[in-house]
Formats: sequence, C-alpha cells, structure tokens
Amino acid sequence: MDLVHPQLAAFAAVLEEGSFEAAGRRLSVTSSAVSQRIKALEDRLGQVLVVRQPPCRPTPAGELLLRRVRPMQTLEAEALTDFLPEKNLSALARPIAIAVNSDSLATWFLPALAQLNRQYGYLFDVRVDDQDHTLHLLRDGSVLGAVTSEAAALQGCEVQALGAMRYQAIAAPDFVTRYFPAGVDAASLALAPMIVFNRKDELQWRFVRRVTRARLAPPMHYLPTATGFVEAAALGLGWCLAPESLVQPALAAGSIALIAPERWLDVHLYWQHAAVRSATLQNISAEIRRAAPTSLRSKGK
Repeated sequence: MDLVHPQLAAFAAVLEEGSFEAAGRRLSVTSSAVSQRIKALEDRLGQVLVVRQPPCRPTPAGELLLRRVRPMQTLEAEALTDFLPEKNLSALARPIAIAVNSDSLATWFLPALAQLNRQYGYLFDVRVDDQDHTLHLLRDGSVLGAVTSEAAALQGCEVQALGAMRYQAIAAPDFVTRYFPAGVDAASLALAPMIVFNRKDELQWRFVRRVTRARLAPPMHYLPTATGFVEAAALGLGWCLAPESLVQPALAAGSIALIAPERWLDVHLYWQHAAVRSATLQNISAEIRRAAPTSLRSKGK
C-alpha cells in the first residue's frame, strides 16, 4: 500500500534502482507502466526529471523533486505504521538512504545502525563517499541525511555537530627510518610513497600543506579501504593518515609508528538531514549523536 502518488513512487524507484526495469520489478508493474507514470509526471511539471541512460539519474529539476519526495516516503512509512500496526514490518521495508564517509563507517557508525535496526527495525541504504562530498548526495536528493564535514546547513536541512575525527600520520618503523631519519619536511615528503583512499581524498595533502607549502609530487598508492590503511602502512607500502581509533592497536603492537608525533589533523563532522517532523529522522539523529563520541573528539579535546 502506497500513500505517495504512483507517479512520484515510480520516479523515486527509477532513481533508486537505476533503471525502469528494476523499478518495475520493485513496484510490481511493467517497465512500460513506470515509463508512462514518469512521462505523465514530467508533463504535469513541465520539466524533464530523469536522464534516461543507465544508470538513470536525476536532472537538476529531478534532484529538486527527489529532495522533496524522500521525506514524503519516510512520513508515509510512519503513517502506515500508525494506521496499520499489524503491517509494521512491511511499512518499514523500504531502506532509508544515508550517506557517510568511509572512516566513520569503519569506526563508530555501524553500531548506531545496528542499534536502530534492533530497536525500530529500520533498514538502511548506505552510500559511502568522502566526508567533503557526502553533502552532494543530500543536495541531489539521493539520501535523507549525511555525515559530512560541511557545517553550513543546506536549504531545507538541519545540521548537528558530532565531533572531530583525529587523524594521525603513520608508517612502518623501518619506513620511518628510511624516509624520515631527520624528521618530516618537504624533502622527505617529496620522496616518501604516500597512500591515499582515492582521488577525492584530500587528507594527506592537507597534512602535507601543514608541514610545508612546497609544491610536491610524491609517489602515490590509491587504496580505497579505510581499515586497510593501517595494514598497508604496517607492510611498508607508504605513509598515510588514519583515524586514531584504528591506529592505536597497531601502535601498541609496534607494527607502525607516528611519522610526526607532534602533528595530527582534526576533521570536524556534522550530521545533516532533511528538516521534516519525522519520528524516524529524530530516532536516527539521536542514535548517531549518541554513537559519535565513541570515536570522535568533542570540542576542546
């Protein structure tokens, strides 16, 4: 049972599933019926809403509409739960889309999702991106909320401070001896292989800029794994920044060392979500705020 208009449901399903065929399977209708509903919606609004190339994605007008539809779907699920309590599980069957950075997912975020699932039965559709880029997923309507490094609230959204994730620069002890015998400076950083998550990852570059203003082009590895960073450093692949909660066990075991013990990088994180009066979003926000201090530092610490 859907309270949201079938045209809007088809529109959201195409963008969530990536194709008209997959959306039809989810809605138990033909892909032709999905196409007709979206075409009728576009005619009503006088705007093209979906780029019809796999995977389907929203046009700028579609992004604006999707930002409105996402909260409607959440409120729909809550209404169905209120009026059809015997169908509670089916009302909550649609996963809640949330964006988070990889390091949060690897440290403190998963326990929050597990607690929300145990307590409320929520399902989640987690999108992972760099903390400097997760807000784009909220802006274009792909998610209802995002863990982000952006403190300024998007229009129609609320923002709550979570704390700072502290990153420490690490490498294997013999790597430190080889590349940083006299400490960390422009000359040593230019020669030492550096590990970055992907081409969006700016953390290592921010650290380099704190140490030196020189224009450097060090050897680089691209390694898209948050938990694998510490292991890669311990194996001597290069130096990198990693969250202190992931670093501490390896430091204690002596498999890695800090390349600059007196320097670190704090990244402040925020939870932004659609500003609607939704019990679901309130529950999610409360649990995220409760879980964050297990790995994030509060202001002044």
